[in-house]
Amino acid sequence: MPGVRKRRTASKRALADIHEEYDFSLPLDEFLAQNETVPTAVERTSSDGRRTYIQTIAVEPPSPLKRARLHAVTDDHPMDPCDNPPLPTLPIFDQFDAELESERYNMDLGGVYDRPPSPPTRQKASTKLKPSDKTMHEWRHLRDEWLRLLLRLDGVGDADEERCPSCKTVKPTIRCKTCFGEELYCSECTVKMHVRNPLHIIDEWNGNLFHRTSLQQLGLRIQLHHDDCVSPARVDNFVVLDIGYIHEVSVDFCGCERRHGTARWAELLRKRWYPATHDTPRTAATFNYLNLFIIQTHQAKTTTYDYWTATVRATCGSGKKVLNRYPELLRMVRQWRHLQMLKRSGRGHDPTGVNGTKLGGLAIDCPACPRPDVNLPDDWEQASPEDMFLYILFLALDACFRLKRRLISSELRDPGLGTGWAYFVEQEPYRKYLLTTTNETEMSTCSGLAALDYANTKFSRGYSTTGVGMAVCARHEFVQPTGVGDLQKGERYSNMDWIFSAVMRWKNPRLHKVVSYDIICQWFKKLFERLLKMPGAVRFIIVTALFRFVIPKMHIHSHTMACQLLFSLNFLLGAGQTDGEAIERPWANLGGVATSTREMGPGSRRDTLDSHLSYWNWSKLIGIADLLRRRLDKARVEEREQAEAFATFSAEQGERVEGWRAMVHAFEADPKCPNPYESTAKALTEADVRLRLAEEEAARGQTSLHDVSLTGFVYAGLDLEEQYIELKKAQTTAQKIDIVAMRRKLTRGIARFRKLQATYTPGALQVLARRPADPNETPERTPLVLPSALSVQEREKECMAGVEYTEAVARDGQCSAALLRLRNQLHIKSRFIVYKRHNARHQGANTRSRTLVARNESKIRLHSEKYQTAWAAIRALNGGDLSRVGWRKLVQGDIRMMEDAEDLRKRNERRKKEDARRKARERQLIAEGEIIEQEDDEQGWEDDDEGNSGGGAPRPENRRILSWIWTVTGTAGSDVEIEEALRIEWAKAYACTRRWKEEVRLLQEEYRRILVSFEYEARRWEGRACAIPVGEVEDGYAQGAVAYALKQAEMYRDIATRAIVTMTEVRRGRGKRRAPAEAPAQEEEAPAPNAAAGEQAEAAGGGDAEGEGSDTEGESDDEDLFGGHSDEEFFMGGEDEDD
Repeated sequence: MPGVRKRRTASKRALADIHEEYDFSLPLDEFLAQNETVPTAVERTSSDGRRTYIQTIAVEPPSPLKRARLHAVTDDHPMDPCDNPPLPTLPIFDQFDAELESERYNMDLGGVYDRPPSPPTRQKASTKLKPSDKTMHEWRHLRDEWLRLLLRLDGVGDADEERCPSCKTVKPTIRCKTCFGEELYCSECTVKMHVRNPLHIIDEWNGNLFHRTSLQQLGLRIQLHHDDCVSPARVDNFVVLDIGYIHEVSVDFCGCERRHGTARWAELLRKRWYPATHDTPRTAATFNYLNLFIIQTHQAKTTTYDYWTATVRATCGSGKKVLNRYPELLRMVRQWRHLQMLKRSGRGHDPTGVNGTKLGGLAIDCPACPRPDVNLPDDWEQASPEDMFLYILFLALDACFRLKRRLISSELRDPGLGTGWAYFVEQEPYRKYLLTTTNETEMSTCSGLAALDYANTKFSRGYSTTGVGMAVCARHEFVQPTGVGDLQKGERYSNMDWIFSAVMRWKNPRLHKVVSYDIICQWFKKLFERLLKMPGAVRFIIVTALFRFVIPKMHIHSHTMACQLLFSLNFLLGAGQTDGEAIERPWANLGGVATSTREMGPGSRRDTLDSHLSYWNWSKLIGIADLLRRRLDKARVEEREQAEAFATFSAEQGERVEGWRAMVHAFEADPKCPNPYESTAKALTEADVRLRLAEEEAARGQTSLHDVSLTGFVYAGLDLEEQYIELKKAQTTAQKIDIVAMRRKLTRGIARFRKLQATYTPGALQVLARRPADPNETPERTPLVLPSALSVQEREKECMAGVEYTEAVARDGQCSAALLRLRNQLHIKSRFIVYKRHNARHQGANTRSRTLVARNESKIRLHSEKYQTAWAAIRALNGGDLSRVGWRKLVQGDIRMMEDAEDLRKRNERRKKEDARRKARERQLIAEGEIIEQEDDEQGWEDDDEGNSGGGAPRPENRRILSWIWTVTGTAGSDVEIEEALRIEWAKAYACTRRWKEEVRLLQEEYRRILVSFEYEARRWEGRACAIPVGEVEDGYAQGAVAYALKQAEMYRDIATRAIVTMTEVRRGRGKRRAPAEAPAQEEEAPAPNAAAGEQAEAAGGGDAEGEGSDTEGESDDEDLFGGHSDEEFFMGGEDEDD
């Protein structure tokens, strides 16, 4: 009843059922009669919010016509109530906007600031799911029993509580938690049993529960040096750090005559306890404890503090205070790292000792890079020109701004233990050289080089070091000896010059070298002059015939077209498939230690990073064979595919191929020859077009009807049109711009233009007169009515002759200039995004980077809209005939950054594989009833001529090709341009085919070199073993030194044997059993370095097949990591003892 008041209360049951779903047995349209009135209710709440009023309203049925129309629509196209039609877009300033609005560039911050799209929801089926882990599913039912057994272990269990099982006389109360079993022993028997195991964890039973005690409290004393010492030097408050526990023990040092001057620290080391001090040690850590930390910090990037805290929590998790030995642990870890690097480099076998270590002597060299007198043939310099590329040394330079260091400590307070002996450059000469280059300023002539933009800024407040520069081998990612240096203020040339020179002094000067650096187009310009000013220790002269400078493949797309032609690895003879991006991978590995090293002193930080870099190089060394195998398998497939595609392409070009091939070879022999990859068609500027029109107008000799010429009239209109776009941009930017002043200026310009229109295009004024006036219309929304905005009839009857031609030529110049500027801004965007992802991490750098990217985005939109407007005008001037426009239509999907065609092809292949795996997984889930089958969300994507999908939505990434804006240089359509475009594409295909052939040969040569390098290292260690003067030195040292050297030699030969197996085994694909090793039939493998290696390969080939494994890039066999017998492999992940 209308007006009836009703109190409404919601029960808990009703609230709980709000989100329940209901199924109707009858359709809703059948439940409600079509021709009857439907009652409904409207609720309103009282002003005080305490009462609700319900009013019933009768809804009349729809008319028969509406019902018929509704049924016709819903029968063919059922509508989703959430699918609302888009609102119509309003024109901005002329009739072209209505068409171009949908294709306007949407500002994008490169994905680094955008929120990720929410994943699509899938409707779950009602079928009961099957467990993915059957064992886990069954274990759930056993939890109670397992839990009861765990609680049982907190009691004595089945142990005898009456008599000690050892002495049979005393009541037992002691249990060792480390020993196997649950027996109880008496105190005296427990001490006797643990004389050789003094670091076990002990509990004592008091009749009700166990409480923690220790062997020290039970009376155990640990005798060092030798047993039965008659005069021990007792220390009762000694602390030992062991895996999972902090022990307090009583130690007896030797004090009798058998000591023979042995220091206390030496007594501890002989028991594999590392002392915290060398004078009066009171703390030590077991070798196992230090080794576990080293492998955890290298692999998992665990900090010393976290490792110490974990040990404290394992000792007592209830929060009870333990003795603080964190400072001592820091000292021991640093010393242990340093000693292990010295040991593995053979310094303990050298008569000159530790102080005789040479610069870079502790670094691990790349076994695959060319090293004369190590892994190259004796006659390598006499190789034919076609084979000389096999002996090119590839290096890569870069800087990382994450590895900062605060203004903490100093070189005097915290010097390095061996700075310059491994990967960091020697500090003092480096520092003195940088003091001579403090006024250095780098200027960039290449668009988008953000690294140089940051180089001259002062983002170093509060930091002693703002980053690290590094050099690696560009094909295998090995950090080079003395190839790492601290940066003080951005990526300055002087820092990188020293690092480059420090690396080059160890390289053979006769080797050809390719140097990759992301800003090499600027860095190498005056490199020769700068190197001549370097100190004598690192000074060298670059022989231009032996050096080539390139830009990494990912970074080169952020450079100008000139840089892409001069510094591309794709066009470099002998480069293979080297990408130059190897330097980026160590940065990712070192990112985990950036936070901890930021707070270290200078020496401690360099020692820590040296240790991590050594682990990186060793990890690369033991995995080099698997890396080469994966690359070689891929290269052979690509070589065949590229050769077939190139042969087809060449056959279609006929007689032109020989001329193009000769042009490519001539350019490779002499870079001064015409570049086959460069387009000679040059883009016209607007100034050039305006000058040409003025000259044509003067040549005609016609009398001007106004002080402003016809050309001036057209460009006056184009200038106003650009102000329209600028004003629109100002309304969408976050910056505060004086829009009122801009509108006032635009209004004055429009008034002057109307006077010119009365002379040259009076028909435009008539069009404006017919337009209804709007007093609230802003200037930027007032139509200009240029000649292109008029109809063909209006231009013929009511416009001056020649005005149509003049605007068409001017618009052509607009397209050319806008396209050039658009490409430049996209270059800059690419560089900004790359820089942000790699270097900007804290809030200040993120804010600056975002501001720069957003500013650049507005410029991209400005130039793209200018092109789109000019293109639409040209089309209108040609009566809508697209064949006469001469420029391609620019749509939203075309405005994207440059990507290499080869990279796009590889991405498409990866996407296809991912899609296949995803679909296979979905089919499995559908079969199991976990999800319901639905239409693929990627179906229906079709490419069209305009570069967009037919439905108007942006094209999926896996469907994209290189945007046409990077290939067009002028008005398209001439025979010369078509011929030139074919030549460029053929030259690129020819280069791609040759690079893959080179890659196959390079990989085969690198495989040969790693075997020779491993044998070289094995013989070096055997030579060190033979060089130990047995009989002249202490017997224990001599025996240990010889044993260690022979163990290292055996380790390198074992790595070589595994490399032969890796390169020769038949791989049948992912998840399949591997076949016994055998030489592939399609290619001739590189020979073994010697007869021994050949025997190893034969022995390896006769073994049984391995178990199921994976041949994918991200996986490796455990045997390759943990099967050796060297402390080096344990340090990097393999051995069970290190002493």
